[in-house]
Amino acid sequence: MAIKSGSSFRLSATPVTIIAHLLGIAVAVLVLVWLLQFRGGLAFKSQNKQKIFNVHPLLMVIGFILLGGEAIMAYKTVSATRKTQKLIHLILHLVTLVASILGVYVVFKFHHEVGLPNLYTLHSWLGISTISLYGFQWLLGFFSFWYPGAEMSRRATLAPWHVFGGMVIFLMAIVTALTGLVQRFFFLRLSRSQEALIVNFSGLLILLFGITVALTVILPRGHY
Repeated sequence: MAIKSGSSFRLSATPVTIIAHLLGIAVAVLVLVWLLQFRGGLAFKSQNKQKIFNVHPLLMVIGFILLGGEAIMAYKTVSATRKTQKLIHLILHLVTLVASILGVYVVFKFHHEVGLPNLYTLHSWLGISTISLYGFQWLLGFFSFWYPGAEMSRRATLAPWHVFGGMVIFLMAIVTALTGLVQRFFFLRLSRSQEALIVNFSGLLILLFGITVALTVILPRGHY
């Protein structure tokens, strides 16, 4: 049986992007409440080293997951020319990449200051792999689709692989975030508490955000 293309769906991407944005807002609020109210706040330098660590999940969830999702949805949410959509897509991905690199720097800084080893968990392996692939994907996309740009026939060949690779990397980022939350949950020895609920609901909403972003890719653009 033939697989239906995005244009065969009766549902357009527009309502799904609205749901994705609502989920993104909810995730951002929960993460901020968790870090500011339950974990003591944020800081790049502090005697309270946990404040330094807290910058890591902030940058990775809001800067990497949410902004990365916005970059993917730009072709469906930005009402502009194709070139403008491509530029916004490119810039948002670059900001996402910078945020993720800064997030890794912060957690390395935290580990150094408290005397913990680096890169010894599945979460850290997934994170480094995801960010490395993200950087490679951005460079490939920049040189193939923006400047100097490949020939049209070459672009047509690369485009579906670019989309597929981008979605794989984005879903890897989702998995990395979820493993990070689980790791943090057990490290803090959370059980039945308000904080535990916030962490768990954050994970569920991040997963739902990832699903809705992926769905917008295969659905046709709606009319604005």
